[in-house]
Amino acid sequence: MTEISRSAGVLLEALRAQRPLVQNITNFVSMDVAANALLAIGASPAMVHAPEETPEFLGFAGALVVNIGTLSAQWVESMHVAASSALAIGKPWALDPVGAGATSFRNHVIEHLIALKPALIRGNASEIMAVAKIAGVDVAAARPKGVDSANATAEAEGAAQALAARLGCVVAATGAVDFITDGTRAIRFANGSPLMERVTALGCALTGVCGAFLALEKDAFIATAAAIAIYGVAGEMAAEGAAGPGSFRVAFLDRLAAITPAEVAARLKVVA
Repeated sequence: MTEISRSAGVLLEALRAQRPLVQNITNFVSMDVAANALLAIGASPAMVHAPEETPEFLGFAGALVVNIGTLSAQWVESMHVAASSALAIGKPWALDPVGAGATSFRNHVIEHLIALKPALIRGNASEIMAVAKIAGVDVAAARPKGVDSANATAEAEGAAQALAARLGCVVAATGAVDFITDGTRAIRFANGSPLMERVTALGCALTGVCGAFLALEKDAFIATAAAIAIYGVAGEMAAEGAAGPGSFRVAFLDRLAAITPAEVAARLKVVA
């Protein structure tokens, strides 16, 4: 059993015992699956986005997740108020920079949010590279030059490490291979299933699950790695009996609810 699989098992049991409350400001597409994923794994979701109540609500929430998928001026205000409040009272918060790099408006929002010190930034490889560029990282120079550079996640690894070091947070680039780093430590997992890319917002839901683990574990690297490890193993196991994306979605939620520490330890694939 690896140290990370052991930590994942301990945190999974703690999560189910404590049921941490996670505030989510997320996009319209992901609200349902993110809330259900949090409930399935054992956390308590709250889709609270009104700026008028966010500071008060964060007082008793364990963590905040901000997902910028469907932006508008009102939502941007809510995100800013929420992240500022989390920073002020010392609550961990995670940023999911959906569509980073797509428009100047979206990039401007990201620029302001990353200044509010997220504990975690989680996205796909292209999103992480775009956020790194917004933060002033030389993304081209950061790309690895090895044989794996054709892999989307591998291309983002250098940028992820540089971004984590610059912002003092954990950065996770997820995909066929998941890469998690705090700028010093790093780990890669190769679990999951291609079916996960065929169900909308499962990536967004993953950031929500990461938020639940951040609420329990002060070491954001350990918390993030544990969440992603469990999520990937659950996806892999759910795919084994799924006929397609529809049945996979149901099976995945069922698997999140039933997965055990022993299954995570037995099936987690840590890659060099």
